[in-house]
Amino acid sequence: MNKHSLKRMRAYLDDPIIDSQIGQLVESAMLSDEPELYRELITNIIRLGQNQPHRADLKLFIRAFRDLRHANRVFSKYKHAKKITIFGSARTAPDRPEYAAAHDFAKAMAESGFMIITGAGNGIMGAAQDGAGCDRSFGLNIVLPFEQSPNTTINNDPKLVTFNYFFTRKLHFIKESHAIVCFPGGFGTMDESFEALTLMQTGRSNLVPIIFMDAPGGGFWKPFEDYLNRELLRRGLISHEDMHLFKITDSLEDAQNEIFNFYKNFHSYRFVKENLVIRMQRQIPESAVTDIEHDFADICTKDKVHVCHALPEEIDEPEISHLPRLRLPFNRRMLGRLRLLINRINEF
Repeated sequence: MNKHSLKRMRAYLDDPIIDSQIGQLVESAMLSDEPELYRELITNIIRLGQNQPHRADLKLFIRAFRDLRHANRVFSKYKHAKKITIFGSARTAPDRPEYAAAHDFAKAMAESGFMIITGAGNGIMGAAQDGAGCDRSFGLNIVLPFEQSPNTTINNDPKLVTFNYFFTRKLHFIKESHAIVCFPGGFGTMDESFEALTLMQTGRSNLVPIIFMDAPGGGFWKPFEDYLNRELLRRGLISHEDMHLFKITDSLEDAQNEIFNFYKNFHSYRFVKENLVIRMQRQIPESAVTDIEHDFADICTKDKVHVCHALPEEIDEPEISHLPRLRLPFNRRMLGRLRLLINRINEF
């Protein structure tokens, strides 16, 4: 039995009557697009009940699922729009230079076709929301006993989502983003920034540009970079290639170009079995493929990089089936080096 058959088997219980009833429920609800996945959702609810969880845990699971369901409903209408998540302090006053920088950056990127995601609060978040405007904004609010309430730009907008939990909120900051820009902030901003770096370093989320953005002439993030070099890199707690996962700048133009250049030719990537399939806007020359094969042999489990068309496993993304592709046996570890490979693709 192959692993795909095993996955299908997990969607069933040991009771043929209940299994049949679940199948009938999925069918009668007309969940025909991915019936096995809906069957597995329902089956896992029943298995959860068999574990006899505490009532408080059940309430947590329900609220978390509501968070996910509501956010999915909002974002599904904009799945083809490129989005930038902006992190930063809710306490930043409007007269601060970083407030103006967040406003101007969000305004420029919205005018360039991006949508902006913030935590929906005031300070940096409110500045970015105001710069982008309501129509180009999402607000991911969080229920807190103090401090956090929606800013006036996004308040009462249908693209405002209020989460019960930080973990469901942070999931959508990362999952929905095509770039992440971190302005100066406190514990929350540091938490969000480090989680984004960790997920990309470990391959648990797709690579996107991460920019630590300061006001012109500001010095908030430079000591952070010094700390990474002095304490983490020097001690071998991170690798040299990890430093390619982010950019620190105080220039609005540099931050914009970091994002624009990332998507200059690169479109997206997807793992298909043991291969990484990189989708591109334009095919690169055969000589460039040979150079990539040579220069990035350290991140491949084999030494062959192939030009290819859409693979059968990509059938669920027909809208990009026409894009040229590179297929390489990526080792799934050196994500900083993969970022450099993407930079190479964008040279063409």
